[in-house]
Amino acid sequence: MDVDELRRQLNELNTEYMKMVSMVRAGGSMEKPGKIKTLRRQRARLLTVISEKRRESE
Repeated sequence: MDVDELRRQLNELNTEYMKMVSMVRAGGSMEKPGKIKTLRRQRARLLTVISEKRRESE
């Protein structure tokens, strides 16, 4: 995967994460409360891969 595709996936995850966090903060309940934790970890993994690829290209 190239960096542009990884950034696109990161943007999608960020959007989904923000929707869930705002729903919880507004007092809503979630079907799967562990989903926020999973999304946060997926975002961190993608950021790590993106930074590694950026270092390789330098």
